[in-house]
Amino acid sequence: MKHLLFAGTTIALLTATAASWAAMDPIATRQAVMKDNGAAIGTLAKMAKGEMDFDATAANLSVRVLYSGAAGFTSLFPAGSETGGETEASPKIWEDMAGFEAKNDDLLNAAASIKATPIADLDGVKAALGALGKTCQSCHEAYRIKKN
Repeated sequence: MKHLLFAGTTIALLTATAASWAAMDPIATRQAVMKDNGAAIGTLAKMAKGEMDFDATAANLSVRVLYSGAAGFTSLFPAGSETGGETEASPKIWEDMAGFEAKNDDLLNAAASIKATPIADLDGVKAALGALGKTCQSCHEAYRIKKN
């Protein structure tokens, strides 16, 4: 139930305030989105590993969090936001914005596809985690600076 409440609150929060947050502090906003994305992937991973009971509502809300996080995410990387704060965003983002946008579209499309046919069982969680995790990893490898 805690995951369900978290996911629902996150979706509402992201859609209601993303534009105003970005105008105030795009670095903090994108970090908040990524934290929410991590929690959503974590929920799916816990279910897939058997660390958490399967919960269709929580699984599908996690997918919606990832979809909402990807929608408009690249707008949180305006020129000038590559410096000025503690960030793991690689300078490659601003050097190759088209490539970065394509990676974001991969996540958006994967999440949209899963939303179109909601997760109904543990096999669906595992399939969703595979598809979503692959897109996340691909972007992180290309456009994220890993901290030690």
